[in-house]
Amino acid sequence: MWETYKKGYKAYLQLEKSLADNSVEAYMRDIDKLTQFLQQGDQLKKPGDTAAEDLRQFIRWINKLGMTAASQARIISGIRSFYKYCSIENIVSSDPSLLLDAPKLKRTLPDLLTFGEIEKLISTIDMSKPEGVRNRAILETLYSCGLRVSELVDLRISCIYRDPGFVRIIGKGDKERLVPIGKSALKYIGIYQENIRNHMSIKPGNEDILFINRYGGKLSRVMIFILLKDLVKKAGITKRVSPHSLRHSFATHLVEGGADLRAVQEMLGHESITTTEIYTHLDREYLRETLHQFHPAFRKY
Repeated sequence: MWETYKKGYKAYLQLEKSLADNSVEAYMRDIDKLTQFLQQGDQLKKPGDTAAEDLRQFIRWINKLGMTAASQARIISGIRSFYKYCSIENIVSSDPSLLLDAPKLKRTLPDLLTFGEIEKLISTIDMSKPEGVRNRAILETLYSCGLRVSELVDLRISCIYRDPGFVRIIGKGDKERLVPIGKSALKYIGIYQENIRNHMSIKPGNEDILFINRYGGKLSRVMIFILLKDLVKKAGITKRVSPHSLRHSFATHLVEGGADLRAVQEMLGHESITTTEIYTHLDREYLRETLHQFHPAFRKY
């Protein structure tokens, strides 16, 4: 019974919402958890027979499992998405998920790297090795364009427009955007292509993928995390750094330099401006200088 609903919901996520495979799988796991909970009763209720109280008990159940507030909020989002689909398809007459309260989350900023720290990271790369040339191009591209790690590993050669200095990125939900790319990134991409990639045997289906592994296949997201972790250790940086730190640094440095928030939103590929705002914070030294300059209690005489 529920398998039919799940199959229809999956098609809705893929075709109508155009979500990426990872996102679809995450939503489907949320529904699997719900059915797992509902099966504990005497009879597995249909979506149309599930009441708001059933869903509240489900939330209490996942809370007892020790899930974080962020995980609970994401699951509630998935449940709401499922019942929205059920409403559209007239599977339910009313949406019981509308009365669910998600836990309030504290919005936290990812670790930020200074420009000096990014240069230090890049300087640790051994350019005498083939993978070093590739890794230099990877870091330059991540920081120059503010890409998600999934967007980086999927980046195609045909999506690089050298003369105007743009790359075409296929982001979440297969939405496309054009992002400016710096001269340094283009320079090292060119060096990597000409001296390394063009002399490798490429696996079928990966001919247009820019960054490839030693076996000629597409890099995985995990490989990007591993290579960055290694560079961070060599550079002696103690911050918790991930590929997302470079994306956050890209956005923060833009805003601190005076970039318009809407422009940053467009480059990051955010649907909502509120998502972009988490990447913006004022430099603490700038705040201190402002206080000393303008506030009577801090002004120097």
